[in-house]
Amino acid sequence: MRGSSLYLLELRLKNRFPIPLTRKTSALNIKGFSLPAAAAALLAMALVAASTSAQAPPPETPQAGAPAQPARRPMPKPTNLKVLPSDMTGEQVMEIMHGFEAQLGAECSTCHAADPTKIGPNGKPRLNFADDSKKEKATARLMMKMTEDINKNYISMVENSGVPVKCGTCHRGKVTPEQFVPKPDHDDHHDHDDHDHPAPPPAHPGTR
Repeated sequence: MRGSSLYLLELRLKNRFPIPLTRKTSALNIKGFSLPAAAAALLAMALVAASTSAQAPPPETPQAGAPAQPARRPMPKPTNLKVLPSDMTGEQVMEIMHGFEAQLGAECSTCHAADPTKIGPNGKPRLNFADDSKKEKATARLMMKMTEDINKNYISMVENSGVPVKCGTCHRGKVTPEQFVPKPDHDDHHDHDDHDHPAPPPAHPGTR
């Protein structure tokens, strides 16, 4: 059994390293395992190990001083939804809220009240999203219903419109939308002769 194992080892070495090995040079035979053969085997195994270790990618080590990424807290199931569908997930509601923030230039605290009994990791009270004490939240719900009604019953009837009304349509990144004021030189570039303007209503005698 020992001689067969050595013979198989010699065949494996011949296949991996194409160096002519004879009984005189390697001294590998079925009768014994001499010192030159052992040295050749050890050298071959060392070369194989070095080749394998060189091909293996180095283990990734975290950079020194890199801040650890905090674990993201899972979003709880929303409660007290009165305009949005009640079966929406926390992630879906949060995505919509972030859209409102961007279009109104607002923050979560604009509509949601803080809960002083629950302090977050930043030392500030957490927001109670189910609380309805702030009037801004009631206004936001009213605006959501208005926008839905406009898109469903009006914009959908405008031919080739296809552009839904959103919060940003009027707010333009501001909580209180600015009133549109036409340019003062509007009449200077307008030819009134091209249009039929109705005559102004007669002034009331008492106003003169």
